[in-house]
Amino acid sequence: MSIARRIRDITVATLNERLEKAEDPVRMIDQFLWSTREDIIQAEKLHQQYANHSNHLRSQWLQAEAQKERREQQAMTALKAGEENMARIALHEKASCEERSAQYRELYEQSRQNTMDLEEQLREMRSEYQTVYDKREYYAARMESVRLQQRMNSRVQGGVSDGAHPGTMFRQMEDRISDLEQEARSLRDVRRMGREFDQGGVGNTVKSVIERELAELKRKLEKEGWSS
Repeated sequence: MSIARRIRDITVATLNERLEKAEDPVRMIDQFLWSTREDIIQAEKLHQQYANHSNHLRSQWLQAEAQKERREQQAMTALKAGEENMARIALHEKASCEERSAQYRELYEQSRQNTMDLEEQLREMRSEYQTVYDKREYYAARMESVRLQQRMNSRVQGGVSDGAHPGTMFRQMEDRISDLEQEARSLRDVRRMGREFDQGGVGNTVKSVIERELAELKRKLEKEGWSS
């Protein structure tokens, strides 16, 4: 396992713990997704380079194999013609081709194995990306639920503090109307008594008492800053 692979394993392993402590888990997930996506892009480029290199090595290996077989056929043809020296030269070149074929085959197999390992890492990284993306959707939904709950709480609290509750509002209206009705009845009674007073329906003694109390009320009102 590569160092980069181990680092990614550590990051994924601790992501859940970091999310639980984060104030904005969606933002942290977005950062992780962005970083993972960059890793995937780089790994895909490397995979393509490995694939091209493997194809080149395979071509060199097969070419060396073809040359080896051709030199062997040339050696046999030389022996049939009685040209042993030419046969030796062809066999020498065959040995060189065989060595080159073995070298390229070894390089090809190493490159092919690395390509397969990289393909496996890419599958894991894509799977991780999808898993974390799904987690992002979950945390985004939770954050939206929290925001909506906060807005609802704020609206309910605002309504109560402003006295906008229907029950409270109608009680206030009832009290105000009752006060106005009481004032109207009081004013009506006062005016009726005033007419009776002016028409002589009240004795002189009572009038004297009323005038005295009226004067006393006027003095109290003057002290309170009232002027007629």
